[in-house]
Amino acid sequence: MEPIVQISLDLTDLKEAIETARIAVEAGVDWLEAGTPLILAEGLHCVRALRQEFPNHPIVADLKTMDGGYLEAEMMAKAGATHVVVMARAHEETIKTVVKCGRDYGVKVMGDNMACDDKAAASKWMEDLGVDFIVHHTGFDERNGIMASTGKRLSPLDDLASVVNAVTIPVQAVGGLTLEEAVEMPKHGAPMVVIGAPLAINAYSFNVAAGDLKGLLMEITRRIRA
Repeated sequence: MEPIVQISLDLTDLKEAIETARIAVEAGVDWLEAGTPLILAEGLHCVRALRQEFPNHPIVADLKTMDGGYLEAEMMAKAGATHVVVMARAHEETIKTVVKCGRDYGVKVMGDNMACDDKAAASKWMEDLGVDFIVHHTGFDERNGIMASTGKRLSPLDDLASVVNAVTIPVQAVGGLTLEEAVEMPKHGAPMVVIGAPLAINAYSFNVAAGDLKGLLMEITRRIRA
């Protein structure tokens, strides 16, 4: 598939999220993500607001569903989400119900492998259960805890190749990527590039990172599409 650039709106203020999304769209970003912090702070109202402001853009609702799969996916779909996220750590039945809801409401399901011991196997399992995309995810606390205790930097690149080789559906890699790593994602078989912390969002607070956000996003989208 052609590369897709997605911004993760991991913010807690709806006004700031809308303003940031507007900058991202002007810079050429394809997909908007209502990040988990934004949904926690503003509820599904933030998904509705994003849909109203950006009627033609795909919107990912990153609620990280662990239970109540059909109901949560249905709520997000009715609010205007085009993509919902379910965790590989959830029960098989939860993933199945999210997939069913996705089929019923015409939304795509993204399976997140964060915190799985064998991320390749978890990704293949979710594909077999019917998810449409894999989110290959190295968590914030995981990578910061490992860095603090051992000095080793964790990255989705560490085991990305095994995940890409395990599935036939599109993959996106998430978790503390540098600018150069993000731009190179399509070359590693992960064409869905997510821009979040620390590039667009402050890694230690739910605020927009300092600097020229529009310029950064324009550079990223230009280089990815080149």
